[in-house]
Amino acid sequence: MSKKIKEFELKALRKSFEGITSYIVLEPIKVDSLTDSNFRKTLRSKKVHVRMVKNTLAKKVLSENGVNVGEWGGITLLCYGSESVKGLASAVDTAIKDARKDPKLPEKFKVKTAVADGIVIPFEMAKTLPTRLEAIGDVLSAILGPGASLVAALTGPGSAIASILTTIEETKPTETAAAADAPVEPPAA
Repeated sequence: MSKKIKEFELKALRKSFEGITSYIVLEPIKVDSLTDSNFRKTLRSKKVHVRMVKNTLAKKVLSENGVNVGEWGGITLLCYGSESVKGLASAVDTAIKDARKDPKLPEKFKVKTAVADGIVIPFEMAKTLPTRLEAIGDVLSAILGPGASLVAALTGPGSAIASILTTIEETKPTETAAAADAPVEPPAA
């Protein structure tokens, strides 16, 4: 491959992966064209892009973006484009399972690794990471939880006292009314 063609490919890869920090890296194993087409179509419906890349060029572009992915061999597919790593990993996992219709047949795609926000992680961990909104919700509940407990501790005794006073007020008029209706006995002389 000439130097100019490599430069064109590097420029195209840099442009494609600019700002993208989450990937799933796959290796297709004995994939026919129909399986590949269906795999890509399934992922495209979930807004996930699949791109076959040359290992040396992909490593160079990813390392420029601060991702150290180690050594790869064979054909490499980069899947990217979902809102979160969890969504990306779930979509790719579903597409891989759909591509292998019969469990007795060998696997069609092998997962090499996952990259979440520039950090290489195992694929199974990528499927369990929280989405951005889930992480924000966890942080908010961690912040607001103790505050809610404190408010409950401060207002709890006051509301209990108010309830007791209300009960006393409601029972007091009936007792005085019952005492007023009772016949008055003259005092014994």
